[in-house]
Amino acid sequence: MNGTALPQLHTTIPGPSSQDWVDRLALHECPAITARRTRRATLLGASNDDPIVWKEAVGANVIDTDNNRFIDLTAGFGVAAVGHRNPKVVSAAQTQLKTLLHAMGDAYPDTKRILLLESLSQRTGLSRSILGCSGSDAIDAAIKTACIATGRHRILAFSNSYHGLAFGALPASDYKSQAFRRPFTKQLGDHVDHVAFGGPLPDLSTYGAVLVEPIQGRGGIQEPPKGWLRDLIDHAHQSGCLVIFDEIYTAFGRTGIPFAFQHESLEDRKPDLLCIGKAMAGGFPISACIGSAKVMDSWGASKGEAIHTQTFLGNPLGCAMALAALEELDRLLPEVMPKSIWLREQLQLRGFKTRGRGLMLGIEHHDTLYLSRMLMKAGIIVLPAGPNAEVLALTPPLMITIPQLQYFLDQLDRICSTYMR
Repeated sequence: MNGTALPQLHTTIPGPSSQDWVDRLALHECPAITARRTRRATLLGASNDDPIVWKEAVGANVIDTDNNRFIDLTAGFGVAAVGHRNPKVVSAAQTQLKTLLHAMGDAYPDTKRILLLESLSQRTGLSRSILGCSGSDAIDAAIKTACIATGRHRILAFSNSYHGLAFGALPASDYKSQAFRRPFTKQLGDHVDHVAFGGPLPDLSTYGAVLVEPIQGRGGIQEPPKGWLRDLIDHAHQSGCLVIFDEIYTAFGRTGIPFAFQHESLEDRKPDLLCIGKAMAGGFPISACIGSAKVMDSWGASKGEAIHTQTFLGNPLGCAMALAALEELDRLLPEVMPKSIWLREQLQLRGFKTRGRGLMLGIEHHDTLYLSRMLMKAGIIVLPAGPNAEVLALTPPLMITIPQLQYFLDQLDRICSTYMR
């Protein structure tokens, strides 16, 4: 199986094996992560509607513990852009496993880390990086860098933004803030302000940085008005304020170009800091905050111990996988826009309104929670997005095939005509 197959279902969804595994999981994992039954009973009236439990994945296919085969239209939260278990990425990992699994962060680097940093610089035109293990790590590094570089601690972010849930990133995340941020209010600072995404910008002279997603992902596949990002960069730079682009979702070809900041509407403008992650290594947890030499050099030289580092910084295995994934992403990039144009045309012919760019699309629908569950039962993994779950988010592996997308469209037609009139 190469990951281009259509679904094949042997049991009802979820099957008995998946339900058994979830029962076992619920005994040992924090309910904040695992308690799905209660939530689904409240939202869908389906108290036994468990998630499937994954056993294997390749390409755009996922196999569960009942041997049901699915099409994954999420790419595992956007991570598997080159496809699950991409052969080149797996081969790079296997080769690296034979030589070096771990170096020592800021103390002793290895060659793969250096090669990766060079590659990121060549691809972005931004010359200095701080590596991390998650998107939140990259955001934390960017916020710290802005403070060091400008001497200003305040951050401007936007409504429905999502930058992660670590304590550095959490104050900047506005998506469902009552749920995510409110319980920890007394542990968080008051250094972040939020204004409307795509709306007028305030005076920025007191801010160290503006933190923005060029397209909001979890916030609902929202694009700002044309020219707004360009004006944001100009306004920020005139005010001595840095611009941080959170491209953890949009980077590496997801929107049809290598990075969203390279869109033609931005002309010669660049963010000062760029945060990337997700698809960067094809499945290994790695991220980066990349910046210009001028901004990054404001950290100064280490005085014996780095003041921002971590144990797994620049892990050799992750760096080796990232180098392979980046080459695969280059290969897949030309496929993105033709598939996107075809898919949007097909959805529009069916009367659906769509949002987004490239293979980061949202389908507007009045009941995405129910629709996503019905699609799961038809062998398609897809998730809602937006503060009110107002869109069905499509972020498939870039190597997904037209027959697989056609199967999704056929099931969408069937479900909407049969169950959702």
